[in-house]
Amino acid sequence: MKREAFEHCRYNPRLFTKRPFTDMATARDLIQSAQSTIHLEIEAVEGLLAHIDAGFVSACEMILGSKGRVVVVGMGKSGHIGKKIAATLASTGTPSFFVHPAEASHGDMGMITSSDVILALSNSGTTAEIVTLLPLIKRLGIKMISLTGNPESTLAKAADINLNARVEKEACPLNLAPTSSTTAALVMGDALAVALLDARGFTAEDFAFSHPGGALGRRLLLKVEHVMHSGAELPQVARGTPLRDSLMEMTRKGLGMTAILEADGRLAGIFTDGDLRRTLDRPIDIRQAIIDEVMTVHGKTVRPEMLAAEALKIMEDNKIGALIVVDENDRPVGAFNLQDLLRAGVM
Repeated sequence: MKREAFEHCRYNPRLFTKRPFTDMATARDLIQSAQSTIHLEIEAVEGLLAHIDAGFVSACEMILGSKGRVVVVGMGKSGHIGKKIAATLASTGTPSFFVHPAEASHGDMGMITSSDVILALSNSGTTAEIVTLLPLIKRLGIKMISLTGNPESTLAKAADINLNARVEKEACPLNLAPTSSTTAALVMGDALAVALLDARGFTAEDFAFSHPGGALGRRLLLKVEHVMHSGAELPQVARGTPLRDSLMEMTRKGLGMTAILEADGRLAGIFTDGDLRRTLDRPIDIRQAIIDEVMTVHGKTVRPEMLAAEALKIMEDNKIGALIVVDENDRPVGAFNLQDLLRAGVM
């Protein structure tokens, strides 16, 4: 660049203009601008309701009938929205990923197979990088759904199905920056993902399998057998055991409780730190008492295969801090307390 041109670019007041402080927007101006943006985007989303029609149903049926993945493509702001839609589809039971259309022209088309369905996003419906791919998509026989703001556009007409996400006006006061249109595209993508989720009978547990590292995954996948103490770590004493010996067992195992067993190994009762405090308020000689006199008969129990989140609800509903885990014959096989659930991230 010549020096004169550089100087013009650097100091051109039309390119770099700062408004004097006295001319800056007032708080009311800022609030009104923000509220106007929100109202315009609400109107754009409400306008989508009229476009949830037979075409939307056909798009769902096409994806449900596909043996491949949903490949989402989009440029610029539509590309950003496309990435989110692909992520939402993938986490709700519809295998999906995003491909940049410019990269697709330089080798990434090899990521797409004839059994896939392409979901192409373009508000104008004329995005050059996507239109360039249309002959190859047709030649390979790949099914395509377009999501556009212009149902008469090149992309909309080339697609097998077009999802109409047209908006009357962008929220940008210049009617230029993608605002209402990207919001509408995002909501249409969410509507598609949730409709497919419902159609597949996708459950909360299925969702957890897609999010094993998150709090939801831990709550929905973790079972009692994963958090309980078993074997030598299980505090247990037999009926007739002196209370003092039972307290020693509780101290050794560190769970704040112990199971009491019948002669045949079935659960007879439970004794916890809470039971000990209540015992101290009774006219009982704790040095001479046996565990049978102070235990809670049987008590609440859970099974190893139960979800840890279900066990937590039982504890919360009954205001208890520990549970015995029993097998199908009511024999104790484990125990755990609230601290175990806390460490496991269930609560």
